[in-house]
Amino acid sequence: MITRKTFPIAPFALVPALALLSSCGAAPTDEQTPLTKAAKAAVTDKAGAPAEELAREIDDLFTKEGIGETRAALVLLDGEVAAERYGEGYDANTRFISWSMAKTVTAILVGMLVADGRLSLDEPAPVPLWQRPGDPRAAITLRNLLQMNSGLDHTEAGDPPYDSSEVRMLFLDGRDDMAKWAKEQPLEAEPEAKFEYSSNTTVILADIVTRALTDSDNPDTRRKALSAFMQERLFGPLGMASMVPEFDASGTLIGGSLMHATAPDWGRLGEFMRKGGQGPNGEQLIPTRWIEAMVTPSKTASYYGFQTWLNRPDDRLERGHPLIPKRAPETLFSLIGHMGQYVLVSPEQKLTLVRLGHSTSAERPPMLQEVADVIELYPTPIS
Repeated sequence: MITRKTFPIAPFALVPALALLSSCGAAPTDEQTPLTKAAKAAVTDKAGAPAEELAREIDDLFTKEGIGETRAALVLLDGEVAAERYGEGYDANTRFISWSMAKTVTAILVGMLVADGRLSLDEPAPVPLWQRPGDPRAAITLRNLLQMNSGLDHTEAGDPPYDSSEVRMLFLDGRDDMAKWAKEQPLEAEPEAKFEYSSNTTVILADIVTRALTDSDNPDTRRKALSAFMQERLFGPLGMASMVPEFDASGTLIGGSLMHATAPDWGRLGEFMRKGGQGPNGEQLIPTRWIEAMVTPSKTASYYGFQTWLNRPDDRLERGHPLIPKRAPETLFSLIGHMGQYVLVSPEQKLTLVRLGHSTSAERPPMLQEVADVIELYPTPIS
């Protein structure tokens, strides 16, 4: 891989260089590697930024070492494609797995049902198992589940891996009825006492959504009810024709991790959120106040809203920030999935950036810095 470099000037070369500078009236520029055909082709005439700089920054996402493998990159500026590029073997028709980006989709479905009056945000979550006399889980609200502060004993990562609640739910003893397994776990903290990221929690939300649509326990009926709702209310109006969600054997949407869609369709979802819940023709698919709630910091984590990551600094973070608070507006938010799946949305810049691929936990921070290089090409308007 070739990167741009500034070559040192030896002391003895300074005098001729200064003479050349005085005679020409301009300083020599850094040498840059010529752009490849693929790099140039990625940028459209709607770039909204210097085309060559944008091409180089997108190229870095595909060629820099130490940041993993970028398989798709898409930049949308005010809804127009500014840049689009795919790795070898991938294209605009390739469905990419969401991993945890699906969580944000689940939160949107919850919001639609809240708007319909079929769910309530701050009443006890409609989980019959928790409503028995003396069960402390009765205090858990839908808001707690959305903000990942329910207090349920859900440990996302484990060592060894089979100690992970997510692994047990997805692949071991909970796999046939994931929501039932997740709901059966006890409290480890009072609701709203602490933030704990959990795919299990989102599956509970997906089950709540399904039960608001049908009383049936028949898996096929459950799948059909939710599939029809998603198509009619979200995927169809947005033109997300590629979306394929997965369900478990009980008919519960695996709403925390398993949805598949093309990069352009992930971009459509980002644009929907950027525009406050509006569809491509201006139709309001969900109240703007729900999107605003999704990107409002919770009491337990300023970097997390309703199943959505926020670009807000937080001194309580034990690890590095999941986004780029020093290099992008605080109003930026993101869908984030395992191994480096991102749909980053910056409303102030009218920008949506999709990056899909495969990056390890060590590769993700430097990869995000490359993403930040792209974002910084689009200035934040001065208010």
